[in-house]
Amino acid sequence: MRNQVLFNPAAKSWVAPATQGRDVIKTFHEQLPGAQPTKLLSLGALAKELGLKSIYLKDESTRYGLPAFKILGASWGAYRALAREVSLPMDAGIEALREALRTHPPTLFTATDGNHGRAVARIASILGVPVEVHVPMSIHASAVEKIEAEGAKVIISTEDYDETVKIAHRAAQDAGGILVQDFAFDGYDEIPQWIIEGYLTMMREIDEQLPENVEPDLVITPVGVGSLAQSVVSHFKTAAASTTILAVEPDTAACFYHSTQQGKIVHIHTSPTIMSGLECGTVSTLAWPMLKSGIDATLTISDYEAHTASLELQALGVDAGPCGSASLAALHRLTAADRKQLGLNGESVVVLLCTEGNRDYNVPKSVFPSDPLSLTQALVQIDSANPLLGSIPGPGETEIARYIKAWLEHRGIETHWIEPKKDRPSIIGIVRGSGGGKSLMLNGHIDTVTCLSYKGDPLSGEIKDGKLYGRGSGDMKGGVAAALMTLANAKTLGLRGDVIFTGVADEEATSIGTEDVLAAGWRADAAIVNEPTNLDIVYGHKGFVWLEVDIYGVAAHGSRYDLGVDAITKAGYFLVALDKYAKKIQKDDGTGFRPSVHASIIKGGEEASSYPDCCTVTVERRTLKGETPDSVKHEIHELLSGIASEDTGFKYDVRATFDRSSYEISLDHPFMALVQQTVESVVGKKPALTRENYWTDCALIGDVGIPVLLLGPHGEGLHSMEEFANIESLEQTTQVLTSIAKEFCK
Repeated sequence: MRNQVLFNPAAKSWVAPATQGRDVIKTFHEQLPGAQPTKLLSLGALAKELGLKSIYLKDESTRYGLPAFKILGASWGAYRALAREVSLPMDAGIEALREALRTHPPTLFTATDGNHGRAVARIASILGVPVEVHVPMSIHASAVEKIEAEGAKVIISTEDYDETVKIAHRAAQDAGGILVQDFAFDGYDEIPQWIIEGYLTMMREIDEQLPENVEPDLVITPVGVGSLAQSVVSHFKTAAASTTILAVEPDTAACFYHSTQQGKIVHIHTSPTIMSGLECGTVSTLAWPMLKSGIDATLTISDYEAHTASLELQALGVDAGPCGSASLAALHRLTAADRKQLGLNGESVVVLLCTEGNRDYNVPKSVFPSDPLSLTQALVQIDSANPLLGSIPGPGETEIARYIKAWLEHRGIETHWIEPKKDRPSIIGIVRGSGGGKSLMLNGHIDTVTCLSYKGDPLSGEIKDGKLYGRGSGDMKGGVAAALMTLANAKTLGLRGDVIFTGVADEEATSIGTEDVLAAGWRADAAIVNEPTNLDIVYGHKGFVWLEVDIYGVAAHGSRYDLGVDAITKAGYFLVALDKYAKKIQKDDGTGFRPSVHASIIKGGEEASSYPDCCTVTVERRTLKGETPDSVKHEIHELLSGIASEDTGFKYDVRATFDRSSYEISLDHPFMALVQQTVESVVGKKPALTRENYWTDCALIGDVGIPVLLLGPHGEGLHSMEEFANIESLEQTTQVLTSIAKEFCK
């Protein structure tokens, strides 16, 4: 249930073009302060455990006193660019270049997720030139501090890495400076090529450090923008060598993996990863031709796997960070079939490139949960309380949307990030069918009400007596988990139609998430909203209209009854009339379904010693099919005008501030029949068919013409001090949804 390894059999016989000038590069690197080869460590115990002859790890955690390999490429790239600027030959040396730059040093510019920017800053300091480093907002604060400690000016961007590169490029052009970037794009490829050449020093060291007459059978390299991987390919893919190269990327930033799938460079939307040096949405145009020809296989790993591999290396005495541990995580991730296809056996020699040392990062959650219970538990343990609710605003949906995105991408499921309003994202997952079948949308909100009112730990995810506890367990992370599991199951069903998951923001407030998803054009032939229904089928529910009624008085000193008019006491007449109106509309429509109205909020007055000039009453009117905001406003207006006809001093204004329509689907609709039959076959009894007083996103989905039902697991304590989901119903809901998808989308 995860991304498969992509193999390129043609790479086995492909030979890279020869690279010139390697001796000059090696001589240059020997001039840098602290120059000495990094260690090539033998991991004998691990090799034995994995059934390999040898595993060697190239430890780049202490290159020239910096915690990453990046200085090899950044220093050579900056040196070549600056030497050209002052018309020096490439073998002039560091001292000659520093002297030539003394009077009019140009400024170096770069963009970075951390180590590359720090490396550019270090070589700028060595050469005595100013440097400006642009970083994406997601970068860890400690990384910024370390770049600044090298003497760089740091500019924090509000964009992701790819956009930050463009910002740095424009800044360099505007200032007449030099962009030193390991990412090639149209019109910019010479300096990236020099950076790639700089990494060849690492490859030469590996050759020299391996035992005599030993060549690696497999080299595992991280990708990122592709520059290091290009250097690996150009060095190890020679006519004299038979080395296999395996590339590794984060699940959530796998630009090379997705480009390989499609046979061309594609840009992907990344989300933050602890492997920040690999968080790139587009592979370098310079690296792509070499990588697509010379990489034998490519795979992706989760943040949790990188973290676990980092702990494993640290236990072996290697101070490795997440990027540096990615190659080991990739080795662990290979199945027996993968190892066979790569030619690995008991005589194989493997080299892992450990590209960075340990650093600060937030420990990630595992994306391994592959059943509805453990997945619900993982979702409950993420605080996604709506920021518009509670006396202390909740954090919102960003963290849980990122987790869901990572969970989906770990399984090779197409994802889309919808965020018209900043920090209020919704997430789409889609398993596309082969064509010609009907499409099914599974909708669930990923926000919760506030955690402040919860008794005990709202994020515990505690499992006890057949129940899973925590805020959102019932409303509605259990339903979300069942929908996600259904999406993963759909990959194995060979369907012709699409199955779509929409994890939406803000349902607990104004439902901007489902509005955003629909506005982005997502549609289906039918939909199910997975709110908790105890596996009964809700085929209709009420809508609502919010109104504000202003009752006007005349402000005056509290002693001047002759001048003042009390707006609050005047509002009392309206409240009495509203109470009578509430009883009047509570007439049974023959099915027990009735509209309702109540006063929600009343505000008026400024201080005790004054007559209030205005009193505002907020009113909520729950509506039935056929009722509209205009018809409701008209009814309230009639109440008010009736009071005014008896009291000429009664002044008012009324306005509708927000509304949502009611929803109902015909009991004869064929989708209803399919869902009924499926629930009965799984649960063993006919589901109840009901209409509910509350409102759900069904109405928004129905408003665009999609037949929709409400169906989900058993949950109790919604919005209360203790909330839980019934464990058995989580599994049953997953079975029901999977069976519906199998039949409807076949």
